[in-house]
Parts: sequence; C-alpha cells; structure tokens
Amino acid sequence: MNPADPTSFHHCYADLSTGRRYHYIDQLPANYNPATHKTLVCIHGFPDCWYGWRYQIKPWVELGYRVVAPDKLGYGETDKPQHEGEYSSKKIANDIAALMDYLHLPKAVIVGHDWGCFMVSRFALWHPERLQALVLMSVPFVPPAQTYSSLEQIVERVPNWGYHLSFAAKGSHNHIEQQLPRFLRLIFRKRARDAQLSNWTLTGGLPKVLNSTVLDDEGTGILNQQEFDFYLALFDKSMHGPLNYYRTTQHRYTEELDPTLLKAPRDDLPILMIIGKEDPTSNQAALDATRKIIPQVQIKLVDGVGHWLMVEAKDLITEAIPRFVQTALDSGVHTKL
Repeated sequence: MNPADPTSFHHCYADLSTGRRYHYIDQLPANYNPATHKTLVCIHGFPDCWYGWRYQIKPWVELGYRVVAPDKLGYGETDKPQHEGEYSSKKIANDIAALMDYLHLPKAVIVGHDWGCFMVSRFALWHPERLQALVLMSVPFVPPAQTYSSLEQIVERVPNWGYHLSFAAKGSHNHIEQQLPRFLRLIFRKRARDAQLSNWTLTGGLPKVLNSTVLDDEGTGILNQQEFDFYLALFDKSMHGPLNYYRTTQHRYTEELDPTLLKAPRDDLPILMIIGKEDPTSNQAALDATRKIIPQVQIKLVDGVGHWLMVEAKDLITEAIPRFVQTALDSGVHTKL
C-alpha cells in the first residue's frame, strides 16, 4: 500500500446487482473479523478516483479498519455509461448499496469527498439503515429541492458555481481532454490569490483561464510528478463520464420527489463534516444551513487548506476520521487507536 505505487494496493472487480461493473480497492486489516472490524467505504469526487485516498488507506488499515475505495461510475476501470441519467444520485446510492451487498457488509462508515460527498449524503437519505457513521468532506449538505431550479438558475444564485455550466455543456469533455495537462494544473494548483485564476469558477471563466497565459505550464501543484502523470493517464480521453454528473440536475430533482426519501440524515447518525477554510466551494451561510438541517453534525474547519483535503491535510484527515469514528461508535469498535 505504497502511495507512490498504485499497483501495490489490492484491486478488485464486482458485477453488481444494479447491472454495473465496478473497480475498487479492498484492503483488509490483519486478522480481519467482520463482526468486530469496522469498514470505511470511501467515495471520491471530481476529477479523482480511488487513488484520492492513497495517503489514508494504509494508516487506516493499520489501525484495524477495512477500507473499500471504488472508482465511482464513469471513472477509472468502473463502467462508463454514455447517458447522463445513469449518473443520478439515486443510482449511485444504489450502486454503493449493491457494492456493500456484494462484500457482505450490512453497514459501514461512509466517507465522501466533493461529488462523492454529495453522493454519500444522498446515500444517507436513500439507504439510511446501511450507515454506522457519515463523513462529509469539502461540500456542505444540500437538502432535496422542493421546487425545480435549472442549473442556470442555481448559478444565478451561486455565481461561484458557474463552472458547472462549462462542465455540463455538450462536448465539454472534448475541450478539456484537448487541454488536459492545463486543466489538471488548474484543478490541482496550490492555493493562490491570483484573481484571474480564482475567477475560473465563474460563468465563462474556465475557457478563458485554459486559453490564457496566466496558468503555469510547468508545475504539478499539490501533486508530485508521479501523481500528476497518473491522473493525466487516467483522464486521457476519459472525461465524458466524470462530467456527466454535472448534467444530472433534472434527473436528481425528479427522483427526489419520491415521498419516501428522507429530507435529512437520520437524527441518530453520527456525522462529521470537514471543510478547508480556503475552499471556494464552501461558505459560512452554507455551513450554517447544514447545522440547522443536521443538528448533530460536527464541523471541523481546517486552516490554510483548500479543496483537496486528503492531500493538502493528509495527516489531519488520516487522524481525524478514525478518531471521530471511535468516539462516535460504541466501545466495542475493534481498532488499535
């Protein structure tokens, strides 16, 4: 389980009951006993894959946790359907449940980052009985909508989400793949106050930045060269699936009209939210709304850290999540903490 060697992890494949084939990492602790060892199911965001958890997997396994980290639908070696409707949050939640069924996991601690954070928050609404605890990273909780708002209307209210329109546009994968090294340098850049780079999240900002001279064509940002090359190979001619998530606004709204869907995670579910203070995707109003909707949530704000918590604050994340799990769950948790 060497972060510098992706092949050193235990790679597995599953044909799920939902009809999709998933690739995932499954690392077992020594003397694994499903009756006593907790499992962390880790769901990545955009643009990422199981490898986003590379710095956490080994330490968590050494603490006595089983760690399962799939490539989400559309990513890596998991199936990549063409139609955006296949990427709705209900379908992804059902995939997570099906993967847990395949692994004979009645319950697990569910962890999500970025789009994975949104998907696991919906998993907690569609499959509330399958969670022992929930960890949300980098994205505040957004409840199911009572009325439909198009993506354009959402961006009017939240201008910093203007990049969603660029990602959702037809053919956006072609434009990004043609400039993939520059795109990844933008996404994984180190924190900077350069307004021209920060404005890429506004409507129309992405193409302007990618075509400008402001972006560094040499660096690898928060990644080292090996990691940057890994992601470059991963997303070469493979951006259509990941971008499909940004095209699911109508699909998600329609399926969430289901009257059986919870409006918030169950009130006895332990929930931790971790947010980087320098992350432009989060703001105080959203955090206040999350506290109102989920009174039991613990919110941890991390100074000097942006969006990529598992890399920028890898030691803190590695330590904070097991500590939360052990504190939140009963004393029978079998770990080495």
